[in-house]
Amino acid sequence: MSSNIGVMGHPIGHTKSPVFQQAGLDELGIEETFEAWDVAPEDLEEKVATFRASGFLAGCVTLPHKQAVIPMVDELTEAAEAVGAVNWIFNRDGKLVGHNTDGSGFLRALKEKAGFDPKGADAVVFGAGGAARAIVYALKGAGVNRLTIANRTVEKAQALASDFSEGRFKPNAIDMSRDSLSNHVPYATLLVNTTSLGMAGGPAELATPVTAEMISADAVGYDAVYAPPMTKFLREVEEAGGEPAGGITMLVFQGIEGFEMATGQKAPVDTMFAAIEKALKEG
Repeated sequence: MSSNIGVMGHPIGHTKSPVFQQAGLDELGIEETFEAWDVAPEDLEEKVATFRASGFLAGCVTLPHKQAVIPMVDELTEAAEAVGAVNWIFNRDGKLVGHNTDGSGFLRALKEKAGFDPKGADAVVFGAGGAARAIVYALKGAGVNRLTIANRTVEKAQALASDFSEGRFKPNAIDMSRDSLSNHVPYATLLVNTTSLGMAGGPAELATPVTAEMISADAVGYDAVYAPPMTKFLREVEEAGGEPAGGITMLVFQGIEGFEMATGQKAPVDTMFAAIEKALKEG
């Protein structure tokens, strides 16, 4: 094995993780190369087995492997278990621990970059897939007052809401029709898009889950999509007078959380953000 830390997915050519992770390793004088490993599904088990090697630190896991790796690790953290996905695998003396930093990365992005603490907020999350699960888990832990999950297939929203219902915390599940959204979106101070609407190269690049006339001027709008940096949804938030925040911050913070757990050192956050911003400018 050439390196003791990296990211695996399939395909992997688009990944921006090595850019900021390498900047962090270099800043701290850690002599490792953060590699990108293109691992086809049929080769996944063989690749994960190499993570047990002495000296191996961690592997970041991206699409489409976040669920498939679960049976290949020895232990799941509470976050990985609750979210039902693994985005980091750590080698702890030959034992593999699967963790999920998407939720904690999202919260740090919200607090440190958007200046918003979701405690007591009314939030609407668009989408009910993997990213939505991590974000719902994070918002529940952060103490939101009310949470609504909006999804095209309302059954998926209901299943997600029911997975995280506990005590007084009972998320609403609605469809994406204008009528349903109009009962929740205007009253929300946090809107989070986890759907592929607005994603560059996606099936609906110019689409948005909601438009400006429905959005409160007090709302923060966070888009888990990070390409383009300013999606149609974020432009609608801005037009409404709200605060738009793009998903690159969540990507970097989930990586920073993993970096710190892998290296046991405090990540040089500013250096890592400067590296990704430079790379994005250069295209």
